[in-house]
Amino acid sequence: MRSRTDRAPFKFATRLLVFRDRREVRIDVAKCYSFELSKSMKQIHQRASNAARSRIAVLFPGALGDFICFLPALEKLARDADVDLFARREFADIAPSGAIVRSLECNEISRMFTANAAEDQRLQDFFGAYAAIYSWFGSAQSEFVRRLGWLSRGRARVFPFQPSNRRTHQTDYYVGCLQGDSAVQREPQVELRPDGVAWCGEFWATYELHRRAVLVIAPGSGAREKNWPEDFFLAIVKWWREAVDGAVVLLTGPVEEERGGVERLRRSCLIASKVTLSQAAALLARSDVYLGNDSGMTHLAAAQGIRTVALFGPSNARQWAPRGRRVTIVSREIECSPCSIPTMKSCPHRACMTKLHPTNVINLMATLPELVTLTRVGAGIKV
Repeated sequence: MRSRTDRAPFKFATRLLVFRDRREVRIDVAKCYSFELSKSMKQIHQRASNAARSRIAVLFPGALGDFICFLPALEKLARDADVDLFARREFADIAPSGAIVRSLECNEISRMFTANAAEDQRLQDFFGAYAAIYSWFGSAQSEFVRRLGWLSRGRARVFPFQPSNRRTHQTDYYVGCLQGDSAVQREPQVELRPDGVAWCGEFWATYELHRRAVLVIAPGSGAREKNWPEDFFLAIVKWWREAVDGAVVLLTGPVEEERGGVERLRRSCLIASKVTLSQAAALLARSDVYLGNDSGMTHLAAAQGIRTVALFGPSNARQWAPRGRRVTIVSREIECSPCSIPTMKSCPHRACMTKLHPTNVINLMATLPELVTLTRVGAGIKV
């Protein structure tokens, strides 16, 4: 499909559509969705002290953003049983209580792919001990599915990792895989850990942030093609300092450290790198505004309730929009967006990101409720 970069220039006409408590704000060039979801309190489930709880296994292969989307389904499972979660080890920092995280690359899972797995008595004892097994891993490998079913004595349920209908949000898909899902909270929530809160307190004290408005930016993602240009983030940094007299924290992970491409941002911001997910969650919860690409960190920010501005280009926002109480999604109006991963990898123009200019994002951010009173001179914010 052809890009619409040759069409009429941007006009600041807006259209407001209201769906329950969700707002969609559409601008010709920048398409922005604001989600104002009411964050309901977690239900407290009283259990008799002598009630025996079953133990189940959950196999989940996704990265951080996938896992945040998976949290409502995992929390439902953890309410009803003790969970051994086989996933990335670092998810232990943000997993709900009742879930013990083990590596998906553990010996028991790895041996499932050997020829004599079905004859391995240790595997029979291991998987047979679970009351149920839920797996979003290995669905495309028929031999794995067959072996898991046999070893679990028929108590395994294996699901595709993603829905066939890409108009379904990933969170809704995971919850929908479970039975009796009608009462499940669809907004991911991450509880802060004491170690993360303590680290964040030290970070605030070190950089004297107690009386300053803090913007956190995360310029990376799982794919370079989803990233906003570094120059555009630099323009946001400059505006934030001039308009708000605030501080900007650059949040980077191992991928950004390895790839590079954020050197000028590192010279212009306070740096939070090599942080644990517990520390990142505390940092985000204490800040005022977050700006980032379609990434796991953006999903984590939304789950912490911070005003999250998410930049979407080739990704499908219907399926992957981060969910939270205060989320605004900004995207460029391009015919070919969203697109498939192969198309994204071979795109010659990346107009969905490179034509989403900082001015458009700044004008949007300046209207957010969290920003209208942040200024050095008088009421309102300077743009």
